[in-house]
Amino acid sequence: QVQLVQSGGGLVQAGGSLRLSCAASGYIFSIKTMAWYRQAPGKQREMVAVIASEGTTTYVDSVKGRFTASRDNAKKTVYLQMNTLKPEDTAVYYCNVNVRGVGYWGQGSQVTVSS
Repeated sequence: QVQLVQSGGGLVQAGGSLRLSCAASGYIFSIKTMAWYRQAPGKQREMVAVIASEGTTTYVDSVKGRFTASRDNAKKTVYLQMNTLKPEDTAVYYCNVNVRGVGYWGQGSQVTVSS
């Protein structure tokens, strides 16, 4: 079965950095586009970054230049490097993959940025 297991996150001061990891299993990782989403309290879940199988990335405007998505196909892991964090980046972050029409989610990682 498809599993996404996240690690990373935590509490950081504004301007700091964090890295999230998402280890995947149960499908052919290398051919799948992966995505990172986040959900802040009282807000809808939004897509933050997408990384295609060959490594092409796209980002929501609010994180461009600060966040970097990457992947290691040998380790079946995607990463989200978050730099110059702002209080408005505070949210629970989720990795996501769509396999055969079904969306799968990691368990979520809390990121809290203090001002």
